[in-house]
Formats: sequence, structure tokens, C-alpha cells
Amino acid sequence: MVNLKTSSRLLSMPVLWMGIVQAVFSLLSLLLFRDQVFAEFFYPGLAMMTVGWLLFYLLRKVDLSQAGFRDALIFATMTWILTGFLGAFPIMEVTGVGLADGVFESVSALTTTGATVLSGLDAMPPTFLMYRQFLQWMGGLGIVIFVVAVLPMLNVGGMRLLKAETPGPIKDDKLSPRISHTSHYLWGVYISITLVCIWAYHMAGMSFYDAIAHSFTTVSTGGFSTHDASLGYFDSHLILAIADIFMLLGAISFTLHWRVFSQFHLLAYFRDEETRVFLWLVVLLSLLLAGYLYWLHAGEDFLQTLSLSAFHLISFITSTGYAASDLSAYPVAVLFLLLIAGYLGGCAGSTAGGNKIIRSIISFKVIGKNIHQLVHPRGVFVIKYQGVPVSLDVSHAVLSFMTFVAVSTLVLTLLLVWTGLDYWTAFSAVAACVNVLGPAYGELSSNFQPVNDTGIWILSFAMILGRLEYFTVLSLFTAHFWRS
Repeated sequence: MVNLKTSSRLLSMPVLWMGIVQAVFSLLSLLLFRDQVFAEFFYPGLAMMTVGWLLFYLLRKVDLSQAGFRDALIFATMTWILTGFLGAFPIMEVTGVGLADGVFESVSALTTTGATVLSGLDAMPPTFLMYRQFLQWMGGLGIVIFVVAVLPMLNVGGMRLLKAETPGPIKDDKLSPRISHTSHYLWGVYISITLVCIWAYHMAGMSFYDAIAHSFTTVSTGGFSTHDASLGYFDSHLILAIADIFMLLGAISFTLHWRVFSQFHLLAYFRDEETRVFLWLVVLLSLLLAGYLYWLHAGEDFLQTLSLSAFHLISFITSTGYAASDLSAYPVAVLFLLLIAGYLGGCAGSTAGGNKIIRSIISFKVIGKNIHQLVHPRGVFVIKYQGVPVSLDVSHAVLSFMTFVAVSTLVLTLLLVWTGLDYWTAFSAVAACVNVLGPAYGELSSNFQPVNDTGIWILSFAMILGRLEYFTVLSLFTAHFWRS
């Protein structure tokens, strides 16, 4: 049975945290950037801290050890919805956009989608731009995981919260018997990779400000930039190569990163089946894309073509969504390949979106098993992942997930077409949002401003749906979930 008091006490924590974040950025505006947006951050932040603290205080006697998995599902879903709304207030104040666009921008940041309704970024206040970047970094590894990490009172039942938020079909891969320790390890790796990314970007020629800002959205595979031209603004293949490396790191399981770093054993990456398949896909698809583009534009420098092809392929398959050139000028076949890469996604337990490579591996093995069964009806075939048999409930869950992705993409696309968008634009927008990818095509090749408010709300829902991998959100709409 759902305990509303338990859920309310849990939700007071992200409210309090969003207030603290906005208060910190108000101080940055006042003391560091001096860009006259102190009030736009301070007053919403103060209100959130007050409400969050009061709610937490009034419910201080609620025993969180009684939290069940239903409470965890509510907490995971409502945290993204609530923080999406709360994060929108400074966006609306600074840019003047309405509620729908403000929430869309905030949800896009927190879910690391990277789709935007804004333009003219280069002229916007640096505090505001860094706020957008930080929201993506904060949302990258997961606000829920952050809450579990910083609040030791959630040790009891913490694994329920982590499972409800963590992407992937197999969620029992713990680093420590205590979930708070697990989340500390994950955040330690996340912060360490971010710091190295800052150093690399700065050494490659970015200003310290841009290096910090873009490291936030590279490691989180978010894709927001402080410039309208994204990473194309820097006109540097070295910066693109650095982005490639750290986007890939962000799209590989952070549990695996911890094990590799703690044991100083790089070969562990290639011994992990999902990571190995993921990296081979990146190499093969990048070469395919580069070869096709070079064939279309004979005479261009192949190394530059390969650099741009690999960058865009990695940007899409990791669901980052950076751009280094005008994607609208690319052939439709290339754009479609990039969208397919976005659906493939990165590895489970990473910051990347998409279906996750592990699901594709299991799906193809199920198909292969069925083909072998037709040829050898009496044969006994076992699907294995990492050398271990895959249980029927996992393989069924994977196939159900893949089916639901296809159905939900179709339904959401038709809803967007109903709002007035053409089919290609609508399909690319849905793909961009459910895969937390960012860039869309057609009318939305520059940004999402042409979408009306109805479409914007649909896409905001799609981003949360994709970020929590569908079933976590949709379970709340079933009668069975609310029955005692």
C-alpha cells in the first residue's frame, strides 16, 4: 500500500535541494559573474528551501524504513516531475518564456535530453547558462541516486529507490552491501571523470568557464552548450576528439568504471559483453557513416570527414546531442542512421539514454534462439549473457520493453502530428525526447520553438517517460498499483 506521508517526506528532500541549488547560483550571480540575475534565482530558491524544510520538519517522525517499492516508484517519478517544475522558475524569470516552455527546458536539462526552446545563448547571462549546464550534470547520474548518497537516513530501503531510478533490465549489480556506499562510489567516479574532462577541455583551448560548462554536459551525456553553435563554435577537431572520449565514458556503466579504476585493469572494459559490443558498434557505425559521406562528397579530406562522422555518431548513440555542423544539410539516410543510433543508446547504469545495448544484445540472442529452434525443433538452446544463462523473466521483460518503445513512439508521434507538425518532424522530436537525445529534424532542426504548448507538454512527458524507462512511470497509471 502507498504511504502518502512517507512519499511526502521523501519528496521534501529534492524540493529543499533545488532551493539550495538556486540559492547558490544567486550568490554566483552576485559575487562572481555580476550579471544582474541575483533576484531571479534567490527568491524562488528561498521559497523552495522554506517549503522543503517545513515539509521535512512536519513529517520528521515518519519512519522511512517502512518505505516499500511502490513508495520508491512514486518517489522516482515525482522527483523528476517536481524538480522539472521547480527548476523552471529561474528559466522563466531570466528568459521570459511561459510555463510550458520553462518546464520543457528544465525537464530537458534534468533528464539530460538537451532539447531546447531557447536561442541567442551567446548573449545570455553566464549564471543562467551555467545553471542549465549544472542541471544536466546533476540529472546525469540521477537526482534519486544523489538523494540516496547525501542522506544517510535512506540507508534502509535505499536499494528500492536506486532500482526504481536506475536504467537497465538487470539492476542488482551493487558495489557495496550498503546502498549509501554504492551511491558514494558512483558519485566519486562521476566527479573524478568530470574533473579530468574540465582539465582536458581547458588544455585544448576552451576558457575555464566553457571547460566547466561543457564538462558538465559531456560526462552527463546531456548536450547543452553555452553557444548556439554547440561544439561547432570552437572549430577544433581536438575538442571534438576530447568530447568523443568523455561522451563514451559517460555512456559506459559507472559501476564498471569503479571496478576498472579500483583495480587498475583497463582490459575489464573489453571483458564486459555490453561495453565490448557498444564500442564495436561505435567503431563500425562511425566508419560506415564516414565512408558514405566521403563517397557522396569525393575530394573532401577523409580524416576531417571521419572526425565529424565519429563525433556525431558518438553524440547520438550516447544520447548527448552535441553538434559540430549543420545536421539539416546531411542526407536523410544519414539522419535516419543517427536516429537509429539514438535508439540503441549506451550501456545500462550509465548517463546515456536509448534502449541500452544490453537489451539489444538479449533481443538478438532471443531472435537467434528462435531461428535455431525452427531449424532444430528438438534442440535445447540457452541464452547467455556474460556466460550466465538469462532467465525467462528477463528476456520477456526485454522484449516487452522493446515492443513498448515502438508502440509509444508511434502513439506520441501521432499525437504530435495532431498538433500540426509534419510526420518527419514529429517522429524525430519524439525520438529525441524518449531517448533523451536532444536534436530533432525538419521544422525543429534549430530548436523546439515551433512546437505549440500542447506539443511541448507531450514532449516533456516523453522525456520523463524515456528517462525512467517507461514502466516506472506507467505503473502509476494502473489501478493495481493503488490497490492495498
